[in-house]
Amino acid sequence: MSTELLDRLDEWKSRFGSPDTSPLEQLLATIATERFPGAEALIRLHETVLFLRAYPASRKAARLADAILFSFGKRVAGLQAAGADLEAFEAPEVSGIAGTSLAAVFDYEVARRLARRHPRNVEIAWDRYDEAEKLGAGIWRFVPLLEEDWPVEAHVPYRQWMEAARRLGVSDFAWLLERVEALPLPPRDRAALYDSLQVPLIWRLGNAKTSRSRSRLRLAGRKLHLHREPLLRRSDVSLAREPNGPLLPIRRLSRPEARKVLDLILDTSAMRFRELYGFSHPDEAAVFHADAGRGVEIYFCGVPPAWRLPLRAYHAGMFFKNGVPAGYVELLSLFERAEVGFNLYYTFREGESAWLYGRILRLFRQVLGVTCFSVDPYQIGHDNPEAVDSGAFWFYRKLGFRPVDPEVARLVEREERRIGRTPGYRSSKAALEKLANGYLLYSESADEGRAWDNFRVRNIGLAVQREIAARFRGDPEGMRRAAQANAVRTVGVETSNDLALVLSLIPELREWTTEEKTAAAKILRAKESGAEAHYLRLMQRHARMRAAFLKIGS
Repeated sequence: MSTELLDRLDEWKSRFGSPDTSPLEQLLATIATERFPGAEALIRLHETVLFLRAYPASRKAARLADAILFSFGKRVAGLQAAGADLEAFEAPEVSGIAGTSLAAVFDYEVARRLARRHPRNVEIAWDRYDEAEKLGAGIWRFVPLLEEDWPVEAHVPYRQWMEAARRLGVSDFAWLLERVEALPLPPRDRAALYDSLQVPLIWRLGNAKTSRSRSRLRLAGRKLHLHREPLLRRSDVSLAREPNGPLLPIRRLSRPEARKVLDLILDTSAMRFRELYGFSHPDEAAVFHADAGRGVEIYFCGVPPAWRLPLRAYHAGMFFKNGVPAGYVELLSLFERAEVGFNLYYTFREGESAWLYGRILRLFRQVLGVTCFSVDPYQIGHDNPEAVDSGAFWFYRKLGFRPVDPEVARLVEREERRIGRTPGYRSSKAALEKLANGYLLYSESADEGRAWDNFRVRNIGLAVQREIAARFRGDPEGMRRAAQANAVRTVGVETSNDLALVLSLIPELREWTTEEKTAAAKILRAKESGAEAHYLRLMQRHARMRAAFLKIGS
């Protein structure tokens, strides 16, 4: 019976446009009272209902979907009471369901923010700590006499040492964070110390109204976009039109609103075992909201100066569909080129993926001025079996992206000929793995951005390392001092940013015009303060610097 109900419910994910939604509403009402035995059935129910809540056919269907989702803690508790194995709920594709728990090694910033907001629900997962011996090298400095034990004894009882050292009422995890935060170290060193301990945490997700879980996470008070017509397909989307469409409404969040949204984003990401750099180190002073239409909202930000990358501008965002977290995006931008990492959560991949992707490109073209978009091989399947299985390469290819590697381009031509000749043809797994062996590029320019085909920012870093080895005897600080002095002499600005290292590799820098040097000085200053969108806009106007970077990085 439960399988039949789930099959019928699943059909509604592709039945948008039916004028009568009462059968769906009646089905949801029936399911609300039905028991589903086994973790697999319960997981399938959760993900299907969550999709129908994000893409509601009617307001009543959305209310009924929420009622089912809000009851999931009780459903999971009933499963657990019956002695069922709950391990399936920890899979990354479905983790975060109310009433379950998940275990992971989180980085320092994520761990401390989870501890701050969920002090009773986050603890060290001692039973999963296979590398507990790493604790000794980290905590000896604030545990007197531990040095008598950890360097010379096998199977040191670190949990016992912690219990003896911490105050009554303080958990092992809270005590560890307190001790690390009290160390007189710079923030990056403190984070590196904690991360070196590789502490696994267990996060128990409750079911109360105030608990965080994917079953309950919502943006409050959102007007629903109802899907009364069929969903937009990939063939309905044109990247040639989308990035140049009408400007999207954007507003800057107040500090209190920004902190609230960033907490929700971090929780959502952590539940999915994701740790985006921008979510761990967000610029709370500059968080923005964009209304993308069709019930989609995008919250995005950069990182503060202390955490910025040396060369590329960094931005990250999370998008919500009718208030439900649906996925995230990450951009690494230099001049007019942006590397885009796009991840739509597994639950929503039967939704309007292509339209959503196009709308994201429109947003960041508007905000950052970028017009050339690059997709890393990992996104399409290189060392990423999930992307291979989903056919991610063809998602981008059918939107107009082209491969930059000649060998991959030849394979694409062969596969497209086979698709044209053979109805229903699908690329084999082996072919998809080969197609993922190079970058994909989409550009609005007439030359399709071919100047960027062979560019890799890593090549610039390697060029700097070779210069350090050859001219500075392997002394990076020596080259930094020389590069900073060169920046003062040539463009007239003092800087501590490693962007100066790259400028020092440009042999014709001294021949630049006064205007070009002044513009370079503004770029150096913009990297260290203000919004990185401004930094990018300045770079996009400096043709000579762009040519130099392309030469070094290609």
